[in-house]
Amino acid sequence: MPERDPKLYTKEELKAVEEYINAPEHQVKRQPFKPWVMMGGLLAVVLVLGGGSLLIGWLVEPYL
Repeated sequence: MPERDPKLYTKEELKAVEEYINAPEHQVKRQPFKPWVMMGGLLAVVLVLGGGSLLIGWLVEPYL
C-alpha cells in the first residue's frame, strides 16, 4: 500500500500519528535474524520429508 504524501496531513494529524507509533505498546523487542538457523531448519525439514518418502517407497515396493 503506497504511503500518502505527508503534506496532505495537518500538523495535529502528524503529531497524533507520531504519538501512536511511539507508544510503548507498539514497541516490540525482536531478536536479530539468524539466517543459519533458518537454513538449518529448512535442511532438517527436507531431510525428514525426503527420508519419509524413501521409507514409504521402500515399504510399498514389494506390493507393486
